[in-house]
Amino acid sequence: MAQPALSSLEIPDSEPRGQLLALLRPGSFVRLHDHPSDLPPFQLLQCRGGRCWVRQQSWGSAVHWEVAHRCLMAAT
Repeated sequence: MAQPALSSLEIPDSEPRGQLLALLRPGSFVRLHDHPSDLPPFQLLQCRGGRCWVRQQSWGSAVHWEVAHRCLMAAT
């Protein structure tokens, strides 16, 4: 029996509520959970399907890195 699809606002019971991320907008700066202190934050390019594309400003616009959304947190 197929389970009903979740609406975009529902949180699955298996997801720890304290670890959900706020909406990260393109252009914002993010850090990894284990981000080294001497590495500048990444600029968020886009997120789609649980994956996000980030880059360092010094890398140039054609170079980016794909990471899981759950590995990111907003830079403070």
